[in-house]
Order: sequence, then C-alpha cells, then structure tokens
Amino acid sequence: MSFKKYHPLLKESLEKLGIETPNAFQKKLLPIIKSGADVYGIGPKGCGKKTALIISVIQKLKAEAFEDSPRALILVKDKQEALQLKEKFEAFTANTDLRIYCAYAAKNLETQREDIYYGVDILIATPKQLSKLYHLNSVHTGELKLFIVHDADFINRDNNHNYILRLTESTPKAQFVIFSENFNSKIAAYQDSFMFNARMVKVKSQIL
Repeated sequence: MSFKKYHPLLKESLEKLGIETPNAFQKKLLPIIKSGADVYGIGPKGCGKKTALIISVIQKLKAEAFEDSPRALILVKDKQEALQLKEKFEAFTANTDLRIYCAYAAKNLETQREDIYYGVDILIATPKQLSKLYHLNSVHTGELKLFIVHDADFINRDNNHNYILRLTESTPKAQFVIFSENFNSKIAAYQDSFMFNARMVKVKSQIL
C-alpha cells in the first residue's frame, strides 16, 4: 500500500515530511477509516496512531476548508495533548487552508465560542469543555464527518466516559474512530451504544 490514491496536497505534505509508505499498523487501519467504517485502533505509543489519525482527517476533509461548522471532532485528555496534536496537524496542513482549533478549560469560554463561530474545520477538545460549548449551542455537529477519541485510556477519569456518550448522541451521522493503547472495559462498553459494528485493528508491540 502507498499513498497513491490520497489527496494531492496530503501526498505533498507526506513527501515533505519523509513519509513514503504507511507502516504495518497503518496499512490495516487507514483503508478501514477511508472506507467510512467505525473502528478501534489499538496499539502502544510509537505504533503510528497519531499519524494515522491526521492522515485520515485530512483525507476525509479533502484537504480544504468548508463553510463554518467543524467536520472533524477529536477528543483528547487535556490542554497539553490538544496543543501537541494541533502542532503535529499543522506540520501536515501547512499547504492547505484547513482551520484547526483547540478548546480546553484554561481558555476563556466566551472567546472560544466566538472563535468557533467564525469557522473551524478540525476541533480538538477535552470532553468536558466540548460538552459545555455544545450545551451553549456553540458547536454545530450537523456537518460532522469524523468523531475521534485520541489516546482513549483517559476516559476512565473525571466522568469523561459519560461526556463522550452524551456527545455521540448528537452526532449520529458521524464516523466514529477510537485510538487507545489498551482495549479496556469502558472502551468496550461503547460497542453497546455507538460502536455497534466497529472493526478492530490491534497490535501488541511497537511498529517502526
């Protein structure tokens, strides 16, 4: 498998970053996400989950901005994780007009509402903060294509599991993707609510 059938701007970014072909984990995972199926991507740090996430989002959004509502939503553990993921996204999207925004508790809520109102393509947020914004009618989910939970081991803490469950009820048309180091009981429980027929790609050791 190569990136031959991916968007030209995405392929250009991959070439600049020295990424010629997906690794073994990504070869299994990327086609499933591209097909539109819900999927669990389970593997340790270093196996390529984050790069697979970014490639999939850019491809799904056709590497271009569109209207105002977010089309990819990525839930993360905290502010640090949000900012790190945004920085990595920007390395892949520098040649596009995709708009990436982070929402977390340390930011002023009214400022976030205003920023999101003016247009976001990719919204990276903590579950609690996103829940606040959603209930203030500040995040429209009608155009959402991808609902992603990144490094989902954190959902066991601070009521994140329930925040995510409630948010998915408002995004029935989205494709759901969960990345995690472990397939724990909380993640498995999502199979009874919104990951009904999700596929699984799992590796036990780091893939280089």
